[in-house]
Amino acid sequence: MPATNPSREDFAALLEESFQTTELYEGAVVKGIVIAIEKDLAVIDVGLKVEGRVPLKEFGVRARDGELKIGDEVEVYLERVENALGEAVLSRDKARREESWVRLEVAFEKGEKVIGHIFNQVKGGFTVDLDGATAFLPRSQVDIRPVRDVAPLMHSPQPFQILKMDKRRGNIVVSRRVVLEETRAEQRSELVQSLEEGQVVEGVVKNITDYGAFVDLGGIDGLLHVTDIAWRRINHPTEVLTIGQTVKVQIIRVNQDTHRISLGMKQLEADPWSGIEAKYPVNTRFSGRVTNITDYGAFVELEPGIEGLIHVSEMSWTKKNVHPGKIVATSQEVEVMVLEVDSVKRRISLGLKQTLQNPWDVFAEKYPAGSVVEGEVKNKTEFGLFIGLDGDVDGMVHLSDLDWNRPGEQVIEEFNKGDVVKAVVLDVDTDKERISLGMKQLAGDPLESAGDLRRNAIVTCEVVEIKDAGIEVKIVDTDITAFIRRADLARDRADQRPERFAVGEKLDARITQFDKKSRKVGLSIKALEIAEEKEAVAQFGSSDSGASLGDILGAALRARQDDDAA
Repeated sequence: MPATNPSREDFAALLEESFQTTELYEGAVVKGIVIAIEKDLAVIDVGLKVEGRVPLKEFGVRARDGELKIGDEVEVYLERVENALGEAVLSRDKARREESWVRLEVAFEKGEKVIGHIFNQVKGGFTVDLDGATAFLPRSQVDIRPVRDVAPLMHSPQPFQILKMDKRRGNIVVSRRVVLEETRAEQRSELVQSLEEGQVVEGVVKNITDYGAFVDLGGIDGLLHVTDIAWRRINHPTEVLTIGQTVKVQIIRVNQDTHRISLGMKQLEADPWSGIEAKYPVNTRFSGRVTNITDYGAFVELEPGIEGLIHVSEMSWTKKNVHPGKIVATSQEVEVMVLEVDSVKRRISLGLKQTLQNPWDVFAEKYPAGSVVEGEVKNKTEFGLFIGLDGDVDGMVHLSDLDWNRPGEQVIEEFNKGDVVKAVVLDVDTDKERISLGMKQLAGDPLESAGDLRRNAIVTCEVVEIKDAGIEVKIVDTDITAFIRRADLARDRADQRPERFAVGEKLDARITQFDKKSRKVGLSIKALEIAEEKEAVAQFGSSDSGASLGDILGAALRARQDDDAA
């Protein structure tokens, strides 16, 4: 109990205690009692020797609604014990901020959400009132997607997640997007759990890409791939879908871990491939529309959802190395023939050329073997000439069929591309699409017209060409040419010199080989001389009779000349 008459020491102690109390309360939130309300101010007694005044507006809704009354206990922030007017400097706003910071720090540590109001727009974002504390909301953290108009969100309570707090700088950063993403993730998880494969649901087309469309199923998106939109070929989803369109889809696959959902629209319709073999029998003709052209062929739509491929090899009988785009055009109506149907792989092989008459059959019917045809030289190769014929088909003249007597390698040099020539049809193979032609057959086989020529016969020849290995001769009154080798030019080795003959000179030789099948004719002067010697010896006697060999040969030669003269 204090003394009735305090001494100077007691007063000093009380004053020191007062200073300590003052230091204790300054800069802190204290409790006070409302002792008066004067116009727009509330007089607050905080237990000090002086009172303080606080604007009523700092008490917010409580003051506006008249709920603040004398005797109410309130918390205020004590800035200073006494100002120039001798009053305590109090602030309800700062008290609220201090209270909010304490609550917000607890929420931040626990990762809990807080409620706030967006009340102003600043550079890079917005300011949020967190029950007295001001926080910064970056524009990127307002929503999951960019928001053009934030007006509907202003001044309404919103949940936020505190991202960062720095009390020393008075800095708080919050996010509304994180809260929405968590909520969305929870909703997605619940929604995915409720979805089952095969289930039919409705959704709204949210986005369209080249490979499909994303459909909002009410909080979660599913992918509707372009191949699952319709049974028919869809080049781009925009051919069928538009953003904002409500569609009915079937759940094809659901991945509970990744929350990926695959959707389909065509699955809601009857599969056009069911019973396809009966609908499109092999070797039957149908009409269709060309939907796509590639390097390897063209796709033809026979009906919505059913396409077949005309392989490039089945497009034309004669155009073998031509791009399909030069034979058919996109959207063109064509008649095709079904070649093969595979219901398991969902493939139909079609043929275009099969609907047209086979030009090889037409040619074989029109030009049987032995017919003479005329055409243009299309190409020269190392094994013959290719001739363009009727019906846009080609025939080939082999080197061996260019000339009866001369080598084909030599004769082919006389022809050029574009030359118009005649040939005889030797054979037509429609299966292999080959036509064999011959040019030497136009003149007939000279061996066939050789008359009585046979082996061992003596013929008169004319020298055509002189070579080191022998001489080229032509049998007089025939078209037969043959080569006499050096060794067959004479009986005596000294006379076996080709240069002793002259072009145009006529000589006699003996046929040593005559084979029409192998087309070989062999001539020999030497064989003739040996035969004549034997004949002379037999006729005029041997050299033992006293006559020389020269006499015998001379007599034989005179006898032969007499026979020729007779």
